[in-house]
Amino acid sequence: MRPHVVAQVAVSVDGMTGGFAVDQARFYALATLWQEDVTLIGADTVLAEESALRHATPRALQSTEVRAPGPVLAVVDSRARIRTWESLRELGYWSDVVALYADQTPARPLDSVIPELITGYEQVDLAETLDLLGSKYGAHVVRVDSHGRLLTALLELGLINELALLVHPVIVGTGRQWVPAERYDLRLANAEKFDGGTVWLRYCI
Repeated sequence: MRPHVVAQVAVSVDGMTGGFAVDQARFYALATLWQEDVTLIGADTVLAEESALRHATPRALQSTEVRAPGPVLAVVDSRARIRTWESLRELGYWSDVVALYADQTPARPLDSVIPELITGYEQVDLAETLDLLGSKYGAHVVRVDSHGRLLTALLELGLINELALLVHPVIVGTGRQWVPAERYDLRLANAEKFDGGTVWLRYCI
């Protein structure tokens, strides 16, 4: 049975997903509501943090401590661009890490010990991947912690069951020249929900 798929996205008031400081503490505190079995991200998300990952300090386990069960981190990497698999695993946030590849994904290092799921020909077949995450990993809930191409592809394929938006009181602007978030001091005055799912947010500037 295919897992329930929820996409959690931090956005600005004007609908942008970048160019502002995300409230990481609140974002990941809210993420615990779903108790996901698998965290699904794209290679672009990992590559954006690659430098930080290389210098990250793994969470040390005490001699009597066993790694706590947690979600599996599944990363879509059709072109085998990620080189920091061990760093991801050693962070200690996930119970394991699995690489999602396609049939034509370039060859990986022969000594790689990272589990793989191979679907699709040139690109990862996202629908089949979700089915395998359900059948092979027993996943009931998959949380997508990624925006951009992966989220767009999942939405276009009708694979997202739930979309959760954490709206930040900032205006980013459009184009390459972003409006500095600190230019506006937005304070939520009222939030109202209407039939059909429309939400009216009133901010004082």
